[in-house]
Amino acid sequence: MESKDLVSDDGRITYRSGVAARLAGLSPETLRVWERRYNLSNVERSARGQRLYSAEQVRRLSLLKQLVDQGHAIGVLAPMSVDRLQELAGAAAGRPKAAGPLKVGVVGANLARRIAASNRDGSDLVVQHSWSHLDQVALTSPLADVEVLVIELSELHDSALPLILSAARACDGAAVVVLYRFCASATIRALRAHACLAARVPADVGELLSLCRSALAGDRLPPAPPLPTSDLRFDEDALFNIMASGSGLACECPKHLADLLLMVGSFERYSAQCASRNEDDAQLHNELGRAAGQARVILEAAMERLARADGLPLPPGLIK
Repeated sequence: MESKDLVSDDGRITYRSGVAARLAGLSPETLRVWERRYNLSNVERSARGQRLYSAEQVRRLSLLKQLVDQGHAIGVLAPMSVDRLQELAGAAAGRPKAAGPLKVGVVGANLARRIAASNRDGSDLVVQHSWSHLDQVALTSPLADVEVLVIELSELHDSALPLILSAARACDGAAVVVLYRFCASATIRALRAHACLAARVPADVGELLSLCRSALAGDRLPPAPPLPTSDLRFDEDALFNIMASGSGLACECPKHLADLLLMVGSFERYSAQCASRNEDDAQLHNELGRAAGQARVILEAAMERLARADGLPLPPGLIK
């Protein structure tokens, strides 16, 4: 059995990597990845070549784990001193923890509706204001009654950053959660640098509630033929109607298929925007977009068959 600690020649207690990982709340695999990618610690080695961690190094690992769990990026934290890590952790601990329902402002055509449909008792997230488009928020007078501003942008580009910051200012310093399906790493880093919590669109509102609480607590990638978008048969409204309507089927296939269509459609649009903004790889992005469009057409045909067979709501253009 692995001993808990070793005593070095100068009397200091050191820990083997497996023990150090457990004391810090990490898995040994995560510690190995962090060490390999970010060279976190200038550790000693035993006579047998085992990595040995001092108590101070274990404390540093524990602070890193705590801050990563709060939403900070390990790549940003890795070069920081222990004092700076402790300062960040202390600032987060000193913020009031959210309790009870959260008052939110939401940006996204269907987000408020999804929140309302998922709050069975209406007490988890209270939608104070909602907007269909991001640029509408800054036109509203200061909104002191919003604790968390939740912004959903399926295809998130850096061009949205000024509007996101303007919206945050209009909400009088509210915490900001930005949800996306596709986004460049550089844009995510820019959002985090402005204290925004950026995350993929969650599968359910329960996950969104956790994201909002984390954000409030401060816890913190030659032109081709046009893409086949004109034959869109199920827009986002139609898909959310299907997801909300329930099904006579014992499984949740309609919901899962609708979610797949949302993802594929979002990636199709995202690729089109990349192609128009980057001449160097426009052809590649057009090919990616066409592939996504072809997949969408196949999935839409399957969704239409499923909707007709199960009596699910169809968009007006498909009602016969």
